[in-house]
Amino acid sequence: MRGIWLEDGKAAVRDDLPEPRPARDDDCVIRVAKAGICSTDLAMMAGLYPFTGVMGHEFVGRVETGPADWVGKRVVGEINVACGACDRCRAGLEKHCGQRTTLGIHDRDGVFAERVVLPAANLHAVPDGVADEVAVFAEPLAAALEIFERADIRPEHRVLLVGAGKLGQLIARVLARRCPDLTVIVRAPAKAARLEAIGARTVRADEIASEVFDVAVECTGNEQGLELALAALRPQGTLVLKSTFPGRARVDLTRIVVEEITVIGSRCGPFDKAVALMAEGGLALEPLIDARYPVAEGLTALEKSRAPGVLKVLLENH
Repeated sequence: MRGIWLEDGKAAVRDDLPEPRPARDDDCVIRVAKAGICSTDLAMMAGLYPFTGVMGHEFVGRVETGPADWVGKRVVGEINVACGACDRCRAGLEKHCGQRTTLGIHDRDGVFAERVVLPAANLHAVPDGVADEVAVFAEPLAAALEIFERADIRPEHRVLLVGAGKLGQLIARVLARRCPDLTVIVRAPAKAARLEAIGARTVRADEIASEVFDVAVECTGNEQGLELALAALRPQGTLVLKSTFPGRARVDLTRIVVEEITVIGSRCGPFDKAVALMAEGGLALEPLIDARYPVAEGLTALEKSRAPGVLKVLLENH
């Protein structure tokens, strides 16, 4: 099987990968149609997490083998595979299961390959009216929607989004649906144009006033972005962290205490709501795709994804 293998921080296209084999009764073998490269994949190559295996966790595909009611269905899949028996799982915290494996990130081969295995419990059927080019955004769209699961964000709130990259563009789209007063810090004109098309106000970092926003969402993954987001919040504002940070980030804890800032971490989100939202239409996700490559050209695709201003790069199996 062909796929993109990560080992010691180096990615390689290999044609000798073993076919994935089911390990549980409800495991499904899925033929991957399209997979998306995200910033986490690039960060893993830089050492964010130690991982050896097939990369990738954003995908849409079709079930080839598994429980009869899933075979032939077009699906997307949740990335965390929990044990289902521990205290966290019984409390509904499966994505925080201490024994979980995570697709293309921790102890489970990912989707930058021809096939992948996931339990049926992790799968969501894609409605017929949702194209593969839209369905492939299910995982990051769910992550964007998780903001509303974790934070109280209301239409009257002044919201600041710091970062307009791969995930930031999706977050902007879901925020704009609920919050008319949305401001996004952007450096690249091309990214600004995509955001202005959905009604967001775009500004430079030096145009942001201090202590005026009700909510700030940080998705740059760097200290400068974190500092900007925190400085922009009014007393008793809410800081939502969507980025993983390499190493340790410094933060002004005194201001968080004195100004009573609420800090919320936000990771994986509700796939059912993401699929339903895609089925509604109107999110304009396909314009976020900047390039497509076959898996055989995976290294070129990864380099393209690193280029300044580039948003979603897809890998495809034909």
